[in-house]
Amino acid sequence: MKKLHYAGLVALTLLFGLLSLQVDTSLSLTNQWLLVRSPELAESFTDIFFIHSQLPRLSITVLVGAMLGLVGSLMQQLTQNSLTSPLTLGTSSGAWLALVIVNIWFVDWVADYGALAAMVGALVAFGLIVMIAGIRNMTGLPLVVSGMVVNILLGSIATALVILNAQFAQNVFMWGAGDLAQYGWGWFNWLLPRVSIAIIILLVAPRILTLLRLGQEGAAARGLAVLPAFSLLMIMGIWLVSASITAVGVISFIGLLTPNIARALGARTPREELITSLLLGASLLLVTDSLSMLLGHWLEEMIPSGVTAAAIGAPALIWFSRRKLKAQDQLNISLATSSAKLSPLLIISLVGLFIAGLAIYTFVELDSQSWQWAIPGQYQWQLRWPRIVTALFSGIALAIAGTLLQRILYNPLASPDILGVSSGATFALIITSLFVGSSMLAFHWGVALAGSLAVLVLLLLLGKRHNFSPASVILTGIALTALLEALVQFFLAKGSADSYKILLWLAGSTYRVTGPQALSLALFVTALAAVAFGLSRWLTLISISREFANARGLKAEHANIVLLVIVALMCAIVTSTMGPVSFVGLVAPHMAMLLGAQKAKYQLTVGGLIGATLMLWADWLGQVILYPTQIAAGTLVAIIGGCYFLLLMTINRLK
Repeated sequence: MKKLHYAGLVALTLLFGLLSLQVDTSLSLTNQWLLVRSPELAESFTDIFFIHSQLPRLSITVLVGAMLGLVGSLMQQLTQNSLTSPLTLGTSSGAWLALVIVNIWFVDWVADYGALAAMVGALVAFGLIVMIAGIRNMTGLPLVVSGMVVNILLGSIATALVILNAQFAQNVFMWGAGDLAQYGWGWFNWLLPRVSIAIIILLVAPRILTLLRLGQEGAAARGLAVLPAFSLLMIMGIWLVSASITAVGVISFIGLLTPNIARALGARTPREELITSLLLGASLLLVTDSLSMLLGHWLEEMIPSGVTAAAIGAPALIWFSRRKLKAQDQLNISLATSSAKLSPLLIISLVGLFIAGLAIYTFVELDSQSWQWAIPGQYQWQLRWPRIVTALFSGIALAIAGTLLQRILYNPLASPDILGVSSGATFALIITSLFVGSSMLAFHWGVALAGSLAVLVLLLLLGKRHNFSPASVILTGIALTALLEALVQFFLAKGSADSYKILLWLAGSTYRVTGPQALSLALFVTALAAVAFGLSRWLTLISISREFANARGLKAEHANIVLLVIVALMCAIVTSTMGPVSFVGLVAPHMAMLLGAQKAKYQLTVGGLIGATLMLWADWLGQVILYPTQIAAGTLVAIIGGCYFLLLMTINRLK
């Protein structure tokens, strides 16, 4: 029966491979077979294209898909978590960052050491996650959330490096989108020997995985050295992912979906799941690549396969997460909390830090030789004040939006960037910019609002089944964010003149914000903040429970809609003005709670002050750290906020 099962999957893979060859050729099947047997007979351009582009593309698609499926199954069985994959473990972003570094500073090493560098980056990312979640706590939602945060953090660093080295930017756009197009057999010949350790995994891993199903103590009692075995298999899996990413770029979701499909098809033993996932991975990536080529012909545009994989995988992740959430995945994630009361001294300190940042930003001038304290001239002031206003009110808006989301969803991890609300605004703005031809710098808050609201509506509709549990909402946010970011990568991969401008805007910079735009931002944020404070009683009642709010005469559902519209408006205004900014909406409300701001009004006030101070200092530091080169405030605050969050989760685990 197993042989028939595998034979069917092999036949399916061969069928999909044969169909994919027909997408982009006018050759008959007879001629194709003749060229496969005797490639030296190729004469016309169509023949040469078939031999040196179509066949290598087919071969590398099968190979990469098989490796991603195998690694996905290996990782899920090692962690006993059906939502583990190179995507959710952050290893893809780690490998991507390492490859960006190699392409910028060590370009001669790419061919020989690219895969090794990618593996080092992936291992660093995985090491961060193990440090946060703990080697004995790899089965729950914290593992997935940690991987998501590591993805954002490392992605922000990679974006900063690309922006600071603009001459290399165009070289990495298509790579980031996951491109399977081939122009010869070079990459396939390079990749094949490097993934040969998959044979060792298939031979050795099943027995180890069988023992691990007994639990760590049970496996150890039967003579298995659990930690060395776990580490060795995980390193081998990461190597396969790293080599694949080096060859074709980042392709998400294949490794996440195939093991789940394999189990749904009846794979029960570790060996069955590994082999079935390997074959399914090849088939699924073949289908994905064929769809990419068909869409490309229809739209007369090259569609990277990574984008199509995300378009298929994001809805599938939502579906699997809604059906397969286990008890351990439903557990709430608790971050460090404080029972301290809000101290006047703390407020004075925060205000002092805010005033100090404002004064330094306004009066400190930096040139190539020295720092100077001086009243800015008219020209300097005209350049400086829009940036100050933008940083302050963006921080306030995102902090208030994060506070509202965390209280409405009863989730300390709810923030506009993690849940995909900011990504919705970003995607809507980029679509408008590229297809309508409007400038990214225009204040299109209406377009951004539509994108933010669309994501919020999806989150509410999909999260209602699980009563907005952290697992449901966060995993939905991950899926939506991954999909939207893949689509953004596609537009960057077009390589047009707008690509680099979009990348600069994605970094979240105040640099190009004009005076009227800054004033519009301040006006809208002030009005929305006033409304949020006026509705703080609603927020207090809903924070206790929706049933309590209804008992007190408040229609909780209507109140939720009003408050979520405020969140969407805040995100839309900030994103359309300076670009997406990560972690402020997560860090500021949580820091306010740690400082003792337990009541809704206090949390809104203190969180807003923290958000404004954080953005102000980040924007100023971004200008002076690498002077005269600048780092965008959004990039720097993402790095600071990501490190803070990871440290917080680590401390919380060690308690």
